[in-house]
Amino acid sequence: MALTDDDGRTAQDVSPADTTPRAGSPAAGAAVPGARMPRWLPRAMVLALALVAAFQLGSWAFHQLTGLLINILIAFFLALAIEPAVGWMASRGMRRGFATFLVFLGLAIAVAGFVTLLGSMLAGQINKIVEDFPDYLDSVINWVNETFHSHVRRVDVQEGLLHSDWLRKYAQNSAAGVLDVSGQVLGGLFQLLTITLFAFYFAADGPRLRRTLCSVLPPARQAEVLRAWEIAVDKTGGYLYSRGVMALISGIAHYILLEALGVPYAPVLGVWVGLVSQFIPTIGTYLAGALPMLIAFTVDPLYAVWVLVFVVIYQQFENYMLQPKLTSKSVDIHPAVAFGSVIAGTALLGAVGALIAIPAVATLQAFLSAYVKRYDVTDDPRVHGHPRRGTGAPGLLTRARRLIWQRPAEEPESEGSSA
Repeated sequence: MALTDDDGRTAQDVSPADTTPRAGSPAAGAAVPGARMPRWLPRAMVLALALVAAFQLGSWAFHQLTGLLINILIAFFLALAIEPAVGWMASRGMRRGFATFLVFLGLAIAVAGFVTLLGSMLAGQINKIVEDFPDYLDSVINWVNETFHSHVRRVDVQEGLLHSDWLRKYAQNSAAGVLDVSGQVLGGLFQLLTITLFAFYFAADGPRLRRTLCSVLPPARQAEVLRAWEIAVDKTGGYLYSRGVMALISGIAHYILLEALGVPYAPVLGVWVGLVSQFIPTIGTYLAGALPMLIAFTVDPLYAVWVLVFVVIYQQFENYMLQPKLTSKSVDIHPAVAFGSVIAGTALLGAVGALIAIPAVATLQAFLSAYVKRYDVTDDPRVHGHPRRGTGAPGLLTRARRLIWQRPAEEPESEGSSA
């Protein structure tokens, strides 16, 4: 007995198209009974969640360790800078650890001496300003009374300053900021200690570090890593040593000028100008010249003008005469590339990036130059900066002459062709 549906049709009369659920029927859009989830879907979901969690964890850890990574980067470049000196003493039979200790001891003595002399100079100038402040105030009051016909007294000005609200607020803010300054000083000392320890280990255990790094690489890669390491040592050490020579020359030149003008603390100011002008890129010279100008102004305002003129002239001499001769062999980087690398390094890492940008770019440039194929340049005058005669673009007068002399000859041809 054949089964019939509501319309009276048997199973043989129902076509496959009629078995699909119709729109509005309960079966439309419903899941097929007995269907299963694909086996790969749970694994894919778990893998995606794991990747997102790993990315979030890595991003959090990177932001937490940014300060440590920057300190390690500074220590690595410092170790590269002192590597030639340590290697030279080690080649004479001295242990690398003791040689590294001697280099750091010399640097510490030099920095401590410079900071002590600079601090004594600033303290002396501050004491002088405080002692001469009543005289400065009397001269200003006399000028105001003579100019504006007023009767201002120094006692009134002092009482107004002592009882003013801004002085009280300034004292309160200064007292509250002592703890912040103390915390920043302690943080800076800890950061300096961290950089020194990492730099010491990088320099003292340099061969062991290179062996450890090469042990996980095939022989071909080992040669490339060692070559890149050697280039980095040469470029970083050469950059810092050339900067040191220029700092010495700059310091001596400014010391002679300040000593001739009779400016106090001329040796310390010469060292200040030499170091700041060479190790702070681009604007270091003008920042370094501000302090000698201020000290010279306290002696005679005209002396400050002489110092400014000398700083500008010496900067031009250094840029066009001294720096190309000293850095052509050690760094060999175009000034525009150096300026751009300093800007990029400053944007990425601040002052640290500005210091290490030039040796890093010089190292990368020297390393990549071995893998760039170069060809002989054609003997064309245009390559040397001027067009070849007869082949260059015609000048304005030449084109005007051609238009004037060729137009009458071309007009009859055009009329004949149109006719």
